[in-house]
Amino acid sequence: MKPAERFTSRVESYRRHRPGYPRAIVGLLARECGLNPDSIIADIAAGTGLLTEIFLEQKYAVIAIEPNQAMREAGQELIEEYPRLQCITGTAEATGLAGNSVDLVTVGQAMHWFDLVRAHAEFRRILRPQGWCAVIYNNRRMDGDSFHDGYEQILTSFGTDYENVKGSHLAEAELKAFFAPQEMKCATFSNAQDLTLEGLEGRILSSSYMPQPGHPRHEAMHKTIAELFAREQKNGHVRLEYECTVTYGQLTPQVQFV
Repeated sequence: MKPAERFTSRVESYRRHRPGYPRAIVGLLARECGLNPDSIIADIAAGTGLLTEIFLEQKYAVIAIEPNQAMREAGQELIEEYPRLQCITGTAEATGLAGNSVDLVTVGQAMHWFDLVRAHAEFRRILRPQGWCAVIYNNRRMDGDSFHDGYEQILTSFGTDYENVKGSHLAEAELKAFFAPQEMKCATFSNAQDLTLEGLEGRILSSSYMPQPGHPRHEAMHKTIAELFAREQKNGHVRLEYECTVTYGQLTPQVQFV
């Protein structure tokens, strides 16, 4: 399945049950990247607008670029509350934006789907001189206690191509190469979700590799999720923890990386 098509049937689960992003990210990038009230942000592969929204809350103008129509239409619902939002069809490799038109490019939870060479060239094209790029990931805690061990086991046992997707995530060296020879800066923030049983199942179903209703293994997965929740819940919730990593820097026109 093409990356842009993987989430078409998961829009509602994605919008309701994926983790948001710490609001402190906006303050960090405003300070480090010299943002001002007139700055324009391009949020690439914006999805339903989870990252987009934290910038809109602080009154920034954001252009959300998303190739998947269903995801993009969900993101467009934010326009009613945030009139400085534009939602357009485009990809990381072909945004459709004018050259030298934005001050900050952001990518949330999507960089591993891109052709990095072509995306780098496109980001450079649309950024104004002295513009910045920020790549942001909510990195889920994968082990260390019985709940997180159990969650990971569900993905491993029932995911259709979980290992392939997990293996495609960018290592630190690959991100450094994307920003090279400029310095790649990094900051981390704690993040978490307190989930009901419905929220836990919705979070799992928001992942593109997990079996949905109608799949031969969905009922077995549903039962395993309920068993994990029953064992681990406290006051009707389980806590899924993340380390939110922000890597950011400026991009140089001529760069060679593998």
